[in-house]
Amino acid sequence: MRFLSKLVMILCFLLCAFSSYSASLLIQMDDTQKNHLKAYGIAFWTLEKEYEIHWLLNYRGGSFLLPLNKDIQDECKIRGVSFTIVSDAAVGKMMNEIADAEANMDAIKLEKVPSIAVYSPKGKKPWDDAVTLALTYAEIPYDIVYDEEVMTGKLNSYDWLHLHHEDFTGQHGKFYGSYRNMKWYKDEVQTNLAKARRFGFSKASDLKKAVSNLIREFVENGGFLFAMCSATDTFDIALAAEHTDICNQVFDGDPVDPNAQEKLDYSRTFAFTDFSIETNPYVYEYSDIDVTLTRKVSRDEDYFTLFDFSAKWDPVPTMLCQNHKNMIKGFMGQTTAFNEKLIKPGVLIMGENKSAGEARYIHGTYGKGTWTFYGGHDPEDYQHLVGDPPTDLDLKKNSAGYRLILNNVLFPAAKKKKRKT
Repeated sequence: MRFLSKLVMILCFLLCAFSSYSASLLIQMDDTQKNHLKAYGIAFWTLEKEYEIHWLLNYRGGSFLLPLNKDIQDECKIRGVSFTIVSDAAVGKMMNEIADAEANMDAIKLEKVPSIAVYSPKGKKPWDDAVTLALTYAEIPYDIVYDEEVMTGKLNSYDWLHLHHEDFTGQHGKFYGSYRNMKWYKDEVQTNLAKARRFGFSKASDLKKAVSNLIREFVENGGFLFAMCSATDTFDIALAAEHTDICNQVFDGDPVDPNAQEKLDYSRTFAFTDFSIETNPYVYEYSDIDVTLTRKVSRDEDYFTLFDFSAKWDPVPTMLCQNHKNMIKGFMGQTTAFNEKLIKPGVLIMGENKSAGEARYIHGTYGKGTWTFYGGHDPEDYQHLVGDPPTDLDLKKNSAGYRLILNNVLFPAAKKKKRKT
């Protein structure tokens, strides 16, 4: 009898051990998740450790399915990320639910740790830019590159590039009107000019055009580009203005080409067409692509809606829109939102304020690569000003606006499925 009791205990122990081994770990991304932002860091950490991971599109807010492993559990606990242990049978039922032809869900395997670069001036703090802030908080590794690295061909070492809120037109951020007498502004102008001359250019604007063209080639050759705020419209403006001078004399020492507007080549741009440039140095705006100075949206009503894409037919925009909310609180920047009338046909609008005619979140392909533009400066700081303190993401760990940034960071890790026909 005692022998049988021991045998039953051993069998129960083995059964429990087998059940634990065969179970999986679900990082849910709906409203029950304690820290959405650090969950993306867990996904990257899992990839780095070469564990299998699937992104469950439209399942509980875009959840992650991982093997049940003590190291992963411990890492989730350390970072404060919620998870659920699910049995093999429950996983099978869940995957059948996702695979159902009537269900707008899909499971995408994540296969590669993307090598990440952030195009940013040296010495900038992580909180100067929402993306570096998000990457740092989520504990996702990245390298800083700038003009020197781009000009010497180092972009080829990376899969994904984020453009810090840069001015690619060479007009020093259009800060002339407010800050031209400040020492930091004067120093920045001199630094940019000296750097341009090191690369054989007489003006900072010409260096920025060269940098823009090399970034364009990076995307054409298969790179993933993400940009926010002024890096979105100024990048396209710089591409369109490759063969003309759009900079006022206070920026580059010589006058604007009187025919600059007519010489813009919209065929070279990623997202925008038929825009008109703003050459007045006292106007804090680059063109009519951005609607910051003309929008009539009150702060209380400033929201934009994410589009609902088909997970099985359009997995790429579906990945980029994964969220626990489909209505996102708006936020401003030097470039806040895009005039929908100036967006090229074929560009995918993923988030918009339809009543205001504003696109906030857009995506497209160029050559073998893709690009995504996201209007605004900081999703959790409605109107970020020069010198404002950093956003404390420990207080914003469930930010739906920041999730859109991290979707883009994770997107290059996914095994892309061919579009179904």
